Amino acid sequence: MTSLSFEDGIARNRAGSGFAFTSVCSAHPDVLAASLREAARRNVPLIVEATSNQVNQFGGYTGMTPTDFVALVRDIAAKVGAPEDLLIFGGDHLGPQAWKDLPAEDAMARARDMMRAYVEAGFTKIHLDCSEGCAGEPAHAGDQLAAARAADLARVCEEAAGPGSALSYIVGTEVPPPGGARAGEDEAILPTPPENAAATLEAHRKAFAEAGLEDAWTRVRGLVVQPGLEFAPAHVDRFDMDQPDLLSPVLDGHDQFSFEAHSTDYQHGEVFKALGQRHFAVLKVGPALTFAYREAVYALSAIDGWLTGSAPLSELMEQKMLAQPKYWKAHYDGDEARLHLLRHFGYADRIRYYWADAEVKEAVAALEARIDNAEIPEPLMAQYIDAGWRAAAQRLMDQGLAPSRAVIHARIEQALAPYLEVIS
Repeated sequence: MTSLSFEDGIARNRAGSGFAFTSVCSAHPDVLAASLREAARRNVPLIVEATSNQVNQFGGYTGMTPTDFVALVRDIAAKVGAPEDLLIFGGDHLGPQAWKDLPAEDAMARARDMMRAYVEAGFTKIHLDCSEGCAGEPAHAGDQLAAARAADLARVCEEAAGPGSALSYIVGTEVPPPGGARAGEDEAILPTPPENAAATLEAHRKAFAEAGLEDAWTRVRGLVVQPGLEFAPAHVDRFDMDQPDLLSPVLDGHDQFSFEAHSTDYQHGEVFKALGQRHFAVLKVGPALTFAYREAVYALSAIDGWLTGSAPLSELMEQKMLAQPKYWKAHYDGDEARLHLLRHFGYADRIRYYWADAEVKEAVAALEARIDNAEIPEPLMAQYIDAGWRAAAQRLMDQGLAPSRAVIHARIEQALAPYLEVIS
């Protein structure tokens, strides 16, 4: 299935195959390596996405520009043996929201510069997300304003791409906030009403036409809608497999379009097949993969504690999260005992923002070295790592991965596998 273009994948989905791309939304090197290796093993395409908060012309919170991110992913792909023709680079939540505290004129100026940087770096799947208001505006921009701003940014992308543009666009204003669900969001998650989806689609069509972007409109491939699933800090809103498919008729007469689903993390595997059949051709996952990474390193840390008496890695992570609470404080609520648990084990996985800390990276590397040089009794390993996980890790060790890295990547692969099975 090599060299499947994004356009061709959408066409396969609309033909009723149930095909759906997996979109990995993470900048974590281990998540990227495990995901790319597994996609290559299955010989299936993989979308790798960066968000405007993660990666932008100023570096984002990862410190990477779009060019840096593409170089990182390509380097990892080469190391794990993933052919480049399996890769599609996507930009997620690209719009002014990274600078929403600024006046709209200033935020949009920075967003335009960011769009150029993404396109020039080689990103070809562009999510135009202007759903959040800027300084002095309502929190949600509304369809008309969001669509006009999306068309503005699409023009910049088209100019940066030049003649014969291979860009594909995703539009839609009903998106979860970048980074995951906010604290207190415990009401039921309802699917997007079909009339709202149709109105959003029409608003963007008109905005593109008014901007003279008819050619670009033919390459708008996806609409972000809410299928009726989400995750909160301590629970998962499960997709109702029995609910009627009221959204697919919205796509009638729009053969180039499919739907894109955000926040599909932690759903049961059969959900992804059902979404593919309902014309969701892009299934995005991110926090569930770094959650799996955390599960793995915490398991290794527990084993290491029995072997060497070393302090658990969780103690250092707690120190870092308390010293810099900005990445989790707006996402979790409750008393101190609850907050302590959510910082480490919440589905929102806000702990992922701390793995790039220099001291944390050093501690994880030291943990891996101790594990790699230890003789671990099988019963101790089994206490924290189940048989299926151990078997997956052994397969990776047989390919040359060190024991610690094999355990980590095997856990990430397990979290990713239900998505890739929709493609395989």
